[in-house]
Amino acid sequence: MDELHKMASLDSNFMLLTGDLGFGVVEKFQNSYPAQFINCGVAEQNMIGMAAGLASEGKKVFVYSIANFPTFRCLEQIRNDICYHGFPVTIVAIGSGLSYGTLGYTHHAIEDIGIMRALPGIRILSPIDPPEVINCLQLINDKPMPTYLRLGKNGEPSINNDSGINVETIKIHIKGKQCLVISTGTISDYCKVAVENINSKESGDVGFATITQIKPFIVDPSIFHEYTHVVTVEEHSLNSGFGSIVNDYLISNQLNLKVLNIGIPDKISHMIGSSKFLRSVHGLDVISLVTKITKFSNS
Repeated sequence: MDELHKMASLDSNFMLLTGDLGFGVVEKFQNSYPAQFINCGVAEQNMIGMAAGLASEGKKVFVYSIANFPTFRCLEQIRNDICYHGFPVTIVAIGSGLSYGTLGYTHHAIEDIGIMRALPGIRILSPIDPPEVINCLQLINDKPMPTYLRLGKNGEPSINNDSGINVETIKIHIKGKQCLVISTGTISDYCKVAVENINSKESGDVGFATITQIKPFIVDPSIFHEYTHVVTVEEHSLNSGFGSIVNDYLISNQLNLKVLNIGIPDKISHMIGSSKFLRSVHGLDVISLVTKITKFSNS
């Protein structure tokens, strides 16, 4: 939110819209820039329409809500009002994946990548930690276009130590030889720990990479040339999520690699609990990742 304050202070055309939430977060912005803030109420479809209208008049608009509400509920408005016209509206979705685990399936944002990537002309950013969020906002400011910014809830640990992060392409955190693990979003810290645990063993030599911009998916194919195995990890349904983006990329570039996609099974889950608990239920905890990656990399 501090970065949004900075953007609003530098550009009077910057607008922030919210669907009657974010209290405790947005008040400072609202008080500082009342002419650049609109609480649209519990009317997310109208909020997207208002955002498109403001963008048509030259405004740079951010809409802010819990992940499922400004996406699933507003798909037609995003498609017809924003993407169709190419308006520079950024949908800031908090609570990606299982972040709101205790609120049940209605609040689990685990199909949003699949739904949003089906829309032409929209950029999807899924930062792995807070430093990357800042770089995503800079990218949005420098290259305005319809954007879906998929965030966690809060308090995610930082993986990146540097500030000059290129969020448009893949970043190698740990080099390996045979197997490369690639993740996106806030599950990445679990993946990094899992890979470090594997490599702490004598036979471990697994690489680890992350990518934030998953649409468009811009990766140099040569990155994969030294690997025979690729593992994708996501806190999202395996149906049409990040793993399928990587699969499509490997096929289109004729890269014949063994691939394992790790994510949430394509079925309704009635489990309710903390994010940590639900990650464990779906096999996304560190121990499960270590087991799955180790078995696959040795196959």
